[in-house]
Amino acid sequence: MKIDAINWDILKCLQQNARLSNTEIGRKVGLSSPAVAERIKKMEDYGILKGYIADVSYTKTGYQLKAIITLRAFMGRLKPFLIKVSEFKEVMNCYRITGNENIIMEVVLRDQIHLQEFIDRLITYGEVKTHIILSNLIENNPITGHIEFGELDV
Repeated sequence: MKIDAINWDILKCLQQNARLSNTEIGRKVGLSSPAVAERIKKMEDYGILKGYIADVSYTKTGYQLKAIITLRAFMGRLKPFLIKVSEFKEVMNCYRITGNENIIMEVVLRDQIHLQEFIDRLITYGEVKTHIILSNLIENNPITGHIEFGELDV
């Protein structure tokens, strides 16, 4: 499937607001609503569009802190952590990474006491580093096509 300039424009619209109607997207990209629907369906079928999510405010739902936490697993503790991490409700995103640390997590927490309790659960798996997020400079920035590279053949 080709991700041409129009598909990139459709993807940009959906990344900015996934609730836009096909008619609204069509007006922005110069296509009819059925043509937009067909392109979206193809991109869903190819796995380019993986789903649609709601962007929920952590502060308005009772969480005061957002943090990035890295974990450098102790010898023999990485695999148990990988099994356990899905049970941690604080974890919004978790990545296995290269470098000195093995894991990087984005977490939301009620307060400093909750942070302390969460760290206490993590330290059995390895060395923990915590970075409190003060503000978002860029969040959910759309993935865009690079004009200089032309169309992307997927």
